[in-house]
This record gives sequence, C-alpha cells and structure tokens, in this order.
Amino acid sequence: MELISNPKVKTVFDQYPNHVRIKMNYLRTLVIEVAGEIDGLKSLEETLKWGEPSYITKHGSTLRMDWKEKTPDQYALYFSCTTKLVPTFRKIYKDVFNFEGNRAIVFCLDEKIPEDEVKHCIQLALTYHKVKKELLLGA
Repeated sequence: MELISNPKVKTVFDQYPNHVRIKMNYLRTLVIEVAGEIDGLKSLEETLKWGEPSYITKHGSTLRMDWKEKTPDQYALYFSCTTKLVPTFRKIYKDVFNFEGNRAIVFCLDEKIPEDEVKHCIQLALTYHKVKKELLLGA
C-alpha cells in the first residue's frame, strides 16, 4: 500500500503539544496500519481537510482526526456525518466509546484507547463505499 502524504500534515502534528502529539501519532499509526491490512487497497492519501489530518481511500469515507485547544483533555476521530458510520459504531460499541453526535468518537487524553475496536472503526471508514449497503456495514 502506498502512503501519499501532504507535507503540511507533519506541520500540524508538530504544532500539537508533546503529550497530545504522542496520542495523535498513535492514531495516525493505527490508520496506516489498518490501511495496509485491507486487501486490494492500493493507496492511502494523508492530507488536510479543514486544517485537520485526514485520510482518504478510493472506496472509503474521509476519516479525520484532531485535538482542539477548546477541549484540551480530549481528541477525536471524525467521520462524515452523512454516513452510517457513527450510528453503526453506536450500535456495536455503545459501551466502549464516547461519541459526539453522528460525527466523532471522542477519546480522553489520560485513557488508553481500545485498540481493536478503534481499528475496526477505521477499517469500516476506509472501506465504507464497499460496505455501506450491508447490515451494520458488514461488521
């Protein structure tokens, strides 16, 4: 799998406070790792959308991540609110994640994230247009 990375993404990561950068880099690593495990996925584009690190695949829905100064104790994975992604995650992982509307999974900086569940959500986002018609996105 080819990673096509916009150099401006590194600039955004470099601007996060150190303790946040560690968490954000971990999420980034998970996205790249999951993308590399998806059969037939040839490339992952890492770019900025709305100034936030974003990940795009040919058959996926854009996945974004960010930390914001106005909520300094948390960071999030953002999904398109017009998809069935977050509503599906709510059904599957209602007792695992904290959600923000139909657009985000929110993590606390001082907590360890549930890696397997996060990777599953990333995988569903990166393959969304292939699974969107399946019950619970084929989960």
